[in-house]
Amino acid sequence: MTEAQQEQRPQAADIATAVGAALTGATWAADPGRSEDAAEIQAITQAMVRLLVGVPLHSDGQLTIKSLAHEAGLRRNKLTHKHTGLKDLFYALVRSQDHRPKIADSLQVDNDQLRHKLTDLRGEHNKLKQRLATFARVVHVLEVENAQLREQSRPGATVRPLQRRPR
Repeated sequence: MTEAQQEQRPQAADIATAVGAALTGATWAADPGRSEDAAEIQAITQAMVRLLVGVPLHSDGQLTIKSLAHEAGLRRNKLTHKHTGLKDLFYALVRSQDHRPKIADSLQVDNDQLRHKLTDLRGEHNKLKQRLATFARVVHVLEVENAQLREQSRPGATVRPLQRRPR
């Protein structure tokens, strides 16, 4: 990793990396036979770093326990029941961040565009509803006039010229 990339990493990711390394080392030192736990801790902390930096590999990039578990390749209950300390650390790091991940920014832009499009479509829909009501009134008036003309033009009736209506 270059120096520029290291400067861009948020402090939260550095904290997650340090805690993960410390917990992995402590797990190995306490019981070398618990390599599965150490591997889980390492996978979780690496997933934390990827999510906090905003470059997820396996999940949707949201800062949730579900996404963290998916990113780490573990079941969610590993975080909610076994590694609760890492879950709490993740939530604390998420709250401490003063910026949103890149995925959230792009989702916000998409959301704003969709809201604007929805507003435009609602306006167009209202205009079309008004036109429809106008056309319905016109059709009704024409039907009434047509019925009057049919009544006036019965066989044996006198032919009368139509009067022009002022507009």
